[in-house]
Amino acid sequence: MPTLMIKSNALAATGDHSALLAAASARLAELLGKPERYVMVLLEPIAAMSFGGSAAPAAYLELKSLGLPEERTPVLSAALCGLIENHLGVPSRRIYIEFQSPPRHLFGHDGGTF
Repeated sequence: MPTLMIKSNALAATGDHSALLAAASARLAELLGKPERYVMVLLEPIAAMSFGGSAAPAAYLELKSLGLPEERTPVLSAALCGLIENHLGVPSRRIYIEFQSPPRHLFGHDGGTF
């Protein structure tokens, strides 16, 4: 159930996001060791975003995954920042990432919970 939400003011300036969606989905499955069929990636363009008092390209990511290992967050952060920098041109110093590991009973899928 890994779910990655990407919000960025750089998304509004680009057209086709299919390459970013595909790359993020595959990379997340690989990094977390989970089947890609359960990975969801959402892209949300933000028309106005400020980071450090500047409206230059920036991004905010949320990664939720059951059993997310805390010791892996530095590796995940580096990989996700690299992905966003490659696809959207947002420098890693202008990216925040929130990691969450929800309890299984609070994440639903296919009419039930995990």
